Amino acid sequence: MKKSIKYITAFLAVFAIRLMPFRAPNVEPLMTVIMPFGKVYGGLYAFAFGFFSIVLFDAVTSGLGIWTLVTALAYGALGLGAQYYFKNRSGWKNYATYAVIATIVYDAVTGLTIGPLFFRQSFMVSLVGQIPFTALHLLGNVSFAIVLAPLIERWVVTASVKTTASQRMKAKEVLV
Repeated sequence: MKKSIKYITAFLAVFAIRLMPFRAPNVEPLMTVIMPFGKVYGGLYAFAFGFFSIVLFDAVTSGLGIWTLVTALAYGALGLGAQYYFKNRSGWKNYATYAVIATIVYDAVTGLTIGPLFFRQSFMVSLVGQIPFTALHLLGNVSFAIVLAPLIERWVVTASVKTTASQRMKAKEVLV
């Protein structure tokens, strides 16, 4: 139950932050949450978090389109990747490293494909436009990864440990 409450709380917080007016584009905590969620809850939960965060945001703001599918699948894939990357890793340095790699991969996959493939934008226009966008995206994701991701991991792990301990206590009570 606590796992669900924390998951929903984080989902709504990320959504609310992404809706903030006058926020720089791509400076948001979505990556920051899927990294510890992938580590603690597993890839499927992190995939769903990333995927549905994109879908809900697009549905409320710009409308759904092919870009929604591409970006949602890409963020979901980063959540799956987080499960494997953080299997035996933790700490701000690892979160920062994953944020750099994942941001570059995400921006390359989404920023260099959607415009040229679906909107007849030239590759050079996409590339030139993507550079400042990715720089800002990296700044936001790495900063949040260093400061917030370890705190989110601790918050989620604390809930998981407490839940597991209380489940063991209830199981012992049933057996006695």
